[in-house]
Amino acid sequence: MQDLWRLPATDLAVLIRSKQVSAKQAATAALARLDAVNPAINAVVDHRPEDVLQQAAEVDAAIARGEDPGLLAGVPVTVKVNIDQKGYANTNGLTLQRDAIATANSPVIDNLRKAGAVILGRTNCPAFSYRWFTGNLIHGDTKNPRDPAITPGGSSGGAGAAVAAGIGHIAHGTDIAGSIRYPAYACGVHGLRPTLGRIAAFNPGLPERPIGPQLEAVSGPLARSIKDLRVALAAMSARDPRDPWWVPAPLEGPPMPKRVALCLNPDGLDPVSEVKAAVADAGERLRRAGFMVEEIADTPPLREAADWNRKLWLGDNYEAQLAAAEKEGDPGALACLRGNRAKVAPFGQADFSRALTRRATLAREWLLFLENYPVLLMPVSGELPFPDQLDCKDDSSFARVWHAQLPQIAIPFLGLPGLTVATGLVGRVPVGVQVVAGRYREDLCLAAGEAIEAGGVPPSPIDPIA
Repeated sequence: MQDLWRLPATDLAVLIRSKQVSAKQAATAALARLDAVNPAINAVVDHRPEDVLQQAAEVDAAIARGEDPGLLAGVPVTVKVNIDQKGYANTNGLTLQRDAIATANSPVIDNLRKAGAVILGRTNCPAFSYRWFTGNLIHGDTKNPRDPAITPGGSSGGAGAAVAAGIGHIAHGTDIAGSIRYPAYACGVHGLRPTLGRIAAFNPGLPERPIGPQLEAVSGPLARSIKDLRVALAAMSARDPRDPWWVPAPLEGPPMPKRVALCLNPDGLDPVSEVKAAVADAGERLRRAGFMVEEIADTPPLREAADWNRKLWLGDNYEAQLAAAEKEGDPGALACLRGNRAKVAPFGQADFSRALTRRATLAREWLLFLENYPVLLMPVSGELPFPDQLDCKDDSSFARVWHAQLPQIAIPFLGLPGLTVATGLVGRVPVGVQVVAGRYREDLCLAAGEAIEAGGVPPSPIDPIA
């Protein structure tokens, strides 16, 4: 039982529920794995072994009483350091928030615990969760376990690195512009950005979020298998009345034709050849699984949606965000804000009105497209995972990063779900694809993802490469 940390979450939950393994044994194995590999990658930045073992004891006690321990019975999971967990600091990668100790849990924490999960630790993110790279002045840099020379992704880079290295069976992340999908891509695992309103979000210890993050930021799971993403989504999406955006949508929607649109070059992305090859290969995998795959020249507008996302996210109250970043002094956060100033500020009342009006128009166009093609297959990024810290190198590198991330940035503005599926390695650098479906149709993303996954994925969990 020494390698319990290697098991899929679904398999481990069965063993614990049937008393073949105790939650304490699973927690002990997870803590040992964390101790063994976390020093090399700095994925988990806050964890308390005594708390972990106490949670596991509560699961074992519930099973002993004959109670249902939940979907994730005793499964160790990690959560991102930007959500409230009672008794822990919600730093969001900031020295400014080192003392922001939560007095209550966010809905994500409560729903994971209700499902029987054991919260193993809190994972790193960049300052303010601004970047597709993960490092900050309070917790330091997170390294990609597959190759320390490339980014682990961001902003949920600690989550991606942790799950790839076997620290926890499922990781929680958040996504406003690719922050779940990109770490999954960079670390060679899978990551699901759910539909807005699918997973309740609220941080009781922090001020209410502005309208851009309310409309665009979501929580979601990263995992080593699509099956584990499916059970994690079910656990995390339980009702919580504290989020007025939460929607009681079923996890399975009505049947749709198994018709897929494949787009190699959406809206002028101009991907590198390795990315195009991965998307084409995923299309062949879907064909072999019985999907009708049609290559299309282009998608509905992505670039305009991405531009509006950037403005709603960074342009709203831009000067206050910049002042906070200057006070923090984080180079990556400052690069993000200063590099985007000309594109997002000023952003006034008329801009707000136009953004929300265009959101309705663009979302309608996309929803009609997804009626005809229930699933869209396209790149996650225009490039393979970047060299680490590339966005801080110079102005041209910053522009290169933001251009390549177009397919990730656009989807949140439209309120759609998106799934990253890891498909292979180029040398030791991961590559994968993005699957998009209509609102609350994560089931269609996951069904296509399983068919793609069946064609082969990078081995995981892995020992970090020095």
